[in-house]
Amino acid sequence: MPVKGSKARIRLSGLNPADLDKICMQIKEIANKTGVEISGPVPLPTKRLVVPVRKAPDGEGSETWDHWEMRIHKRLIDISADERALRQIMRIQVPKDVNIEIVLES
Repeated sequence: MPVKGSKARIRLSGLNPADLDKICMQIKEIANKTGVEISGPVPLPTKRLVVPVRKAPDGEGSETWDHWEMRIHKRLIDISADERALRQIMRIQVPKDVNIEIVLES
């Protein structure tokens, strides 16, 4: 059982920002229903992974490059560690490309 005055920090990361925002709205609804304090969601900087790839597979011809990019979006939510609220948060259906991490802090 969480200690009174402790917090849970929820970190969300994924490729689609719309999925992250939808999960954040569900967490805010749960916090409002249970009456716990919530701060966030705080959007963290987006990480860009860029991979330059040579267009010509054999190395012949002019040097032309494609740039493939993957963006990782992140959100941070702090919520009071209420047992009932955390159980409801753990029941949220999370898409497979979204990572969720819940850390209890005192």
